[in-house]
Amino acid sequence: MSAILNLIGMTLILGVMFLFSNGKKHIKWKMIIKALIAQFVLCLIFIKLPTGIWVIEKISDAFLLVLGYGRNGLAFVFGPLIDIEKSGFIFLFQVLTNLIFFGALVNVLSYLGILGFVIKVIGSAVGKLIGTTRVESFISVANMFLGQTESPLLISKYLSNMTKSEIFVVVVAGMGSMSVSILGGYNALGIPMQFLILACTLIPFGSIIMSKILYPEQEEVAITSKLEIDRKQAGCNVIDALGNGAMDGIKIVSAIAASLVAIVAMVALVNGILSPTGLTIEKIFGWIFYPVSYFMGLSGEYTDFGAQLLGSKLVLNEFVAFSELAPALQSMDYRTQAVLCIAISGFSNIGSMAVCVASIGSLFPPKKQVLAQIIVRALLGAFALNLFNAFMVGLVLSFG
Repeated sequence: MSAILNLIGMTLILGVMFLFSNGKKHIKWKMIIKALIAQFVLCLIFIKLPTGIWVIEKISDAFLLVLGYGRNGLAFVFGPLIDIEKSGFIFLFQVLTNLIFFGALVNVLSYLGILGFVIKVIGSAVGKLIGTTRVESFISVANMFLGQTESPLLISKYLSNMTKSEIFVVVVAGMGSMSVSILGGYNALGIPMQFLILACTLIPFGSIIMSKILYPEQEEVAITSKLEIDRKQAGCNVIDALGNGAMDGIKIVSAIAASLVAIVAMVALVNGILSPTGLTIEKIFGWIFYPVSYFMGLSGEYTDFGAQLLGSKLVLNEFVAFSELAPALQSMDYRTQAVLCIAISGFSNIGSMAVCVASIGSLFPPKKQVLAQIIVRALLGAFALNLFNAFMVGLVLSFG
């Protein structure tokens, strides 16, 4: 039954994407079908094949090992504040501060060219397999590792020559992604790293599927030459890259902390106003997203909960949703854990629209008008991307 519900859910998502497409006659269905097959094969490899499961586990173990090294720096600066047993749970110190180290590490890897090399190799393979343009292949793969504000920096010098459809891929992949620099924060909340890694691997093909149905190419593609990454944008040397990455991490920590203070307080305020009616924001979310949660094929008691999580993720952000999900994970079966973790992954929330327009627009201001025109449709595509990936993972896990 769960598999049938997941198939219906995937079909409905593709139908909604087609309904809101701005160029139905221009959709390249051959590309979409190739991407769908590739996405399904990836799910099978990483969920069902022993080798694929081993790869995900080893990558997850490597992230957790690196995260452990990062705690040495946190312990030196913050002392017992990062120890839950000694200080109790303090979100800022035990969750968000992880982002400082990961931000520095990612920036160093970018400067050394390691990250760029991996992205170019995988991006080239994706482009040859499904027929996307160079910049689309590159940016969709970059968002396996980078988020909505970092990945556009890699293609900033090409923005002036990019078509609207190519820019649409940039925005959808960005809002649907999770930067590796922030995975440690989610994991510190109690979200299993293997699910976070799996969600990242599904970004490239998923973002292409949603983008190329919603906003198919209708212009002449200008960028046909080999893409080159300016690794020096990370810093003038390794030490500079390390420092810049750490400072970027602090900015991210500050931004997330400030937004969470405002969001959580505002939710409490609204719930207080609604209290005479017996309503809460969580209940309202549950009604709106119940059909979507139902098609995930969750066991009965988690359908309402899944709907609330989706609402929290879209209207608030994924940190709020993950913090609500983490305490309940141990009572769930493996399939329910995986589906919910992947469904609420990504930056696809209302606030991200402003972030994307501001960050990408700052790199090439003439494109701000284009961004403003496509941003609502892009949010729809990014949110659908995360849901579609969750449905597909649920489908594969439904197989004996």
